[in-house]
Amino acid sequence: MPPSRIAVSGSTGLIGAALVRSLRTDGHEVVRLVRRPAAAGDEVEWDPKRRYVDAAGLVGCDAVVHLAGAGVGDHRWTEAYKREIRDSRVDGTAAIAEAVASLDTPPKVLLSGSAVGYYGDTGDRAVDEGAPPGEGFLPSVCVEWEGATAPAEEAGIRTAHARTGLVVAREGGAWGRLFPPFRAGLGGRMGNGRQYWSFIALHDHVAALRHILDTEALSGPVNLTGPAPVTNGEVTAAMGRVLHRPTLFTAPAPALRIALGEFAGDVLGSQRVLPGRLLDSGFTFAFPGIDAAVRAALR
Repeated sequence: MPPSRIAVSGSTGLIGAALVRSLRTDGHEVVRLVRRPAAAGDEVEWDPKRRYVDAAGLVGCDAVVHLAGAGVGDHRWTEAYKREIRDSRVDGTAAIAEAVASLDTPPKVLLSGSAVGYYGDTGDRAVDEGAPPGEGFLPSVCVEWEGATAPAEEAGIRTAHARTGLVVAREGGAWGRLFPPFRAGLGGRMGNGRQYWSFIALHDHVAALRHILDTEALSGPVNLTGPAPVTNGEVTAAMGRVLHRPTLFTAPAPALRIALGEFAGDVLGSQRVLPGRLLDSGFTFAFPGIDAAVRAALR
């Protein structure tokens, strides 16, 4: 992509911050959507709860990347927090889709976040983008989340949904919370350890987002996962190998259900998700294996 003007929501999050750094390093102009009055030339005000976006700030953007949303694992899943998870995604996405659709010259592409939670528990069965949604809270949220981009699609804007897996990173996200106990030698498998985790290195995730922006043939759902999902037991062994620590501890399923409530079902669930459309479009992973992804996170 030649130097472009690109708007990013969720720019202070783990993935958003890394994407902004990558784009700016390569000479792109990045404007960040912020939930307060804009205080700098690279900021655009928005309020997802009110479905408001200062659309004037998006004029001249070649692409919009929407990554904002309440953290799925940040709090216990009370009914109130489940509403926040859902509303922050659906209302925020609708606001951005409506804003870009209203522009006289809209961006060429809207790349909107989604998640492999769309597929629900797949057990040992490998799935790609052609699989239907699963059952439960997160699949229902993902269906609504992706559906909220309809105004942009109807306006003829190429729209892609980045169905993200578990991002291997030290700085934050779910994996960031794994590193401290494993470094202390207190890490171990969760439940029986046979559930599949569809992971992707942060470096590869950012590269995949940029690949989608650059690839006109990519629209609709795109799985952002590594090419070789592994079980939680294999993740545990890899963390021990790379960190040179024992992994003797176990978090039994009943204890996780007590500690995490309803969210434990997703921690213990199995998702064997493959990046079919990324691979078919020529994307190459820098860190395809779990050991390489963990080592990359440490660097």
